[in-house]
Amino acid sequence: MEMDWRRLLSAKRFGLEEYHGSRQDDRSEFQRDYDRLVFSAPFRRLQNKTQVFPLPGSIFVHNRLTHSLEVSCVGRSLGHEVSERLLRLHPELSDSHLPEIGSIVAAACLAHDLGNPPFGHSGERAISTYFSEGKGACLQRCLSASEWEDLIHFEGNANAFRLLTHQFQGRRKGGFAMTYSTLASIVKYPFSSRLAGGKPKFGFFLSEEGSFRRIAEELGIICLNGDPLKYARYPLVYLVEAADDICYQMMDIEDAHKLKLLTTEETKGLFMRYLDGKRAKRSEEVFKMVTDVNEQIAYLRSVVIGLLVEACVDVFVAHEAEILSGEFSGPLLKHAGEPLKAAYEHSAAVSLEKIYRSKDVLDIELAGFRIITTLVDLMVEAVMSPDKAYSRLLMGRVSGQYDIASPTLYGKVQAVLDYISGMTDVYALDLYRKINGNSLPAV
Repeated sequence: MEMDWRRLLSAKRFGLEEYHGSRQDDRSEFQRDYDRLVFSAPFRRLQNKTQVFPLPGSIFVHNRLTHSLEVSCVGRSLGHEVSERLLRLHPELSDSHLPEIGSIVAAACLAHDLGNPPFGHSGERAISTYFSEGKGACLQRCLSASEWEDLIHFEGNANAFRLLTHQFQGRRKGGFAMTYSTLASIVKYPFSSRLAGGKPKFGFFLSEEGSFRRIAEELGIICLNGDPLKYARYPLVYLVEAADDICYQMMDIEDAHKLKLLTTEETKGLFMRYLDGKRAKRSEEVFKMVTDVNEQIAYLRSVVIGLLVEACVDVFVAHEAEILSGEFSGPLLKHAGEPLKAAYEHSAAVSLEKIYRSKDVLDIELAGFRIITTLVDLMVEAVMSPDKAYSRLLMGRVSGQYDIASPTLYGKVQAVLDYISGMTDVYALDLYRKINGNSLPAV
């Protein structure tokens, strides 16, 4: 069985299905997805969320917003190249949405990090371990097995899908009302937490199982092994993932150079590994004209990104049949040819050792872990004991869109996590300081 491009690419909007085809606009529905995201509050908040390095700093480095914009640019290039190549192979699909793949991937790339809590991956771990190892462990007996799996493996990707599909209180019908295709493109792990096999990665919470099932049925995404909640990856997920992988690896190396975590020689060496003899010689010629070191690094980074984009497009098109049948496995970069694959793996190993385990990065993770754990603990206690005076004060800070008075414990805890994961780093730190009496509001 093979997925079908005509069915996979749908401009129908989640939650507004009855209005499908009724709007006249110069923009395509997928371009409207992109614009809706850019003008949304959750997207703006990404400017104050950690990507890797501490914020703010005297030297500008990437935050979640700049990262998402760059991923979107690379994603658009990947999608555009793939659509052009596929249209040459399948000219009969020229009247479908296949030419819009670039727009779909660009919008999905903008949205892929919307569900991440403050302080990067340490925020995710803090939430998960609060329930698996911390004070929240006592709640296990009050929750179902599936609800518990959602909490002890809290996942930013699943939270992004929730943010974009869940009808929070006071939000218009349909939530963000993204197109089905854009929503499917952000779900990297298309199965529920209970089917994750103990791994921390999954695509949707128990509360959104029905939403993903609706999307999968509409788009004809294949079920794997006959399980109604374990699906093949939606094809465009591979392009969103590739854009993210390319950007975070290349841009983190460039940021690390600016912060002097990597020397100029080390940085150039990492990038030069990707280049064949002809391109390496061309780089040396460019360096004679461009003498600024940072500009030289930026030039190498741009060349490498172009090579990786080309390689991922080649892999996607070559393996189109396997992708459509759900038999393709692993990220596109894993299937890239040499020397790109070896160079990328080497970059990843060096980044792990010299960047992601650096003192600055570990310090922000430690601080973030403590802040998020404290906020989750206090807010969970407040929604479980809402009549206490301190609980009322805390809950008074929570926007009415979050259902902290949900009739179920699972619903209450989810509302707390919705509230906290939507915070910026600065807001979370400020609230933490006020709760601990380290700062007072200005009077």
